Amino acid sequence: MLTRSLSRSLSHSLSMSPMNNLPADRWRGAEVFFWLLPVVAYFVFPDHLVLLTQIAITALFCLSLDLILGYAGMISLGHAAYFGTGAYAAGLLASHGLGNPLLGLLAAASIAALLGFVSSFLLLRGSDLTRLMVTLGVAMMLYELANKLTSITGGVDGLQGIEMQPLLGLFRFDMIGKTAYWYAVSVLFLLFFLARKLVHSPFGLGLKGIRLNVSRMPAIGAPVNTRLTAITTIAAAIAGVAGALLAQTTQFVALDVLSFNRSAELLLMLVLGGAGSLYGALVGTILFMSAHHLLSDLNPQYWQFWLGALLVLIVLFARDGVMGGLRRLQAKFAGRSR
Repeated sequence: MLTRSLSRSLSHSLSMSPMNNLPADRWRGAEVFFWLLPVVAYFVFPDHLVLLTQIAITALFCLSLDLILGYAGMISLGHAAYFGTGAYAAGLLASHGLGNPLLGLLAAASIAALLGFVSSFLLLRGSDLTRLMVTLGVAMMLYELANKLTSITGGVDGLQGIEMQPLLGLFRFDMIGKTAYWYAVSVLFLLFFLARKLVHSPFGLGLKGIRLNVSRMPAIGAPVNTRLTAITTIAAAIAGVAGALLAQTTQFVALDVLSFNRSAELLLMLVLGGAGSLYGALVGTILFMSAHHLLSDLNPQYWQFWLGALLVLIVLFARDGVMGGLRRLQAKFAGRSR
C-alpha cells in the first residue's frame, strides 16, 4: 500500500506543470508558435525547401534518439542502424514498383521496430559502456552488410531506381520540393504529437523514473526491462520512418545512412538542443543544420572549426543545451516577478 501511494503521488506531481499546476501535456502558446514556424519558413525560404525538408527529417530522427536517451537514459552511438534500415526498406520497395509513400513508411517502421526489439535484449544485458559497444557494433555490422550486398543495396554506389507514386494519389513529388516538404513536416508533427502523449503518460513517467534511479523502480512495481524494450522498439520505428522519408524525398539511398558519423552528429544535435524535452531534439537539429549550411557557405575550408567553436560556447553557457538554458531563464524571470 505504501509503495502504491508513493507511486500515485509521484505520477501526479510529475504530470503537473510546476509553474501553474496545469497538466503537463496541455499545449501552450509557445508550442503553438513553434509549430507555426514551418508554415512561415515555407513562404520566407521558398528556394530552400530541400534543406528545410532535410531538417524536418533529421529532427524526426533526433526525436527518436531523445526517447531512449533523454527519457530512458540509454545512450547510443549506433542509432543510425534503425535509420538506415528504414531507408533501405522504403527504397527497396519503391525500386521494385511499390512506390506508395505511406506503404513505404509502414514497412520501414515495421522492419526497424523488429530490429529495435531484437537488439533491445542485447542492450539490457550490460551497463552504459556495454550498450555503447553493442549499438555501435550493430550499426557497423549492418553497414558492412549493406556494403557487401551490392546486388541488393547498390553498395558504395547507393540504391538507385527509386520511383515514388503521388502522395495519397494526388500530390506528385516535384523538383522544387513542395510535396516533399509538407510530407516530411506532417509526418514529423504527427509522430511528435504521439511521442508527446507517450512521455506524459504513466509509461513515460516510468521511463523518467528509470533514468533517475533504475534500482528503485522495481520497488513500486515498475517492469524496468519491459519498458526499456518497449521504448527501444518505439524509438527504432520512428527512426525507421525518418530513414524512409529520406529515401522517398531524395529517391536515393546512400551507404552513409548506416554510418557512424550520422549517429555521432545526431548525438551532438541532441546535446546541443537539450535531451529529455522532445523540443530539444528539434531545436538542436535546426541550429546544427542551419549553422552547418551557413558556415560551409561562408568558409568552405574551415567551417568545422567555427561549428566546433559554436558547440563549445553553447556547452559552456548552457550545459543542459539550449532548452535547459531557456528553462533556467524562465525560472529566473518567474522568481523575480513574484
